[in-house]
Amino acid sequence: MRKLASIQTVNAVESIPNADVIEKLRVLGWWVVSKKGEHRPGDKLVYCEIDALLPERPDFEFLRPSSFKPAHDDLPAGFRIKTVKLRGQVSQGICFPLSILPEGAPTEEGADVTELLGVKKWEPPVPVGMGGKVKGGFPGFLPKTDETRVQVLEAALQRHRGKTFYVTEKLDGTSFTAFLRQGEFGICSRNLWMDEADESNVLARVAKGLKLEEKLRAARERSGHDLAIQAEVIGPGIQKNKYGLKDVALRVFNVLNVDTYRLLDHPVKLAILAEMGLEAVPQLGTIALNHTVDELVAFSEGVSVLNSQVQREGVVLRPLVEEYDEDIGDRLSFKAINPKFLLKYDE
Repeated sequence: MRKLASIQTVNAVESIPNADVIEKLRVLGWWVVSKKGEHRPGDKLVYCEIDALLPERPDFEFLRPSSFKPAHDDLPAGFRIKTVKLRGQVSQGICFPLSILPEGAPTEEGADVTELLGVKKWEPPVPVGMGGKVKGGFPGFLPKTDETRVQVLEAALQRHRGKTFYVTEKLDGTSFTAFLRQGEFGICSRNLWMDEADESNVLARVAKGLKLEEKLRAARERSGHDLAIQAEVIGPGIQKNKYGLKDVALRVFNVLNVDTYRLLDHPVKLAILAEMGLEAVPQLGTIALNHTVDELVAFSEGVSVLNSQVQREGVVLRPLVEEYDEDIGDRLSFKAINPKFLLKYDE
């Protein structure tokens, strides 16, 4: 589970050119701008990641002019932390002294204090066309699709050094899952099991238009087991259609054997998608992992395969054969987000 707020140690403090009152801190693999002199290397602090929604409380009121977000859907009002640029330095996250913690809170490095501080994960309001009838919460027989950011995985980068990873473009759309399980076809958004018959929801329309139920049933006949696909839906009406597409499209990044709860290895996944007549997310080749966090963030920069006029959101790296990673606590898979994309589009 992602630690939106945690106890971390300052790894380094560096000056920012032409900046008299601010400096940058290295926390995990992130660079964070802070007031000059507030923290020194070795200090412990509370670090809040980007996309953290801090509650309305006096400690955070200074953020109101720049970061306040009103309540929407199931989220309370609060202060959203996002990527910013100060005096030319990209800053991702925010740091606080340990004094903001309640008495008795854990202070060991890595401790998760998200719930103690009332921090939530920021989610944008559900756009028009993404509503519809809900059957329930996201089913437990499917994996969630969130990727771990590379900035919290420095130890994992060292452990997997030299390993070959395939690289895909991370698309800025809406998460979609379609599955067949014990004869039942279903679709899901990122967090909910949706009614596949309710075509007021764009995901239901995509499933019908691409005949996903028929394709999954045919795939079961060929393979002998139930499958699920997980994908991004992109196009008009979705995330402001940054790619300038004329029609809604589906690009798949995962194929799951539902019977065994196992994600298929990359070559097998691509073969099955070809059989089903479905497109994968843009494939960017392979690399031998021999990179620092900063090098991978730089590698994430570039334009989208789908539209050369648009900065891509980032890249996702995975080994050709699925494996578990102890730092992630799940499959070995991580993302590097393009800071240029965040600065331009992350509202």
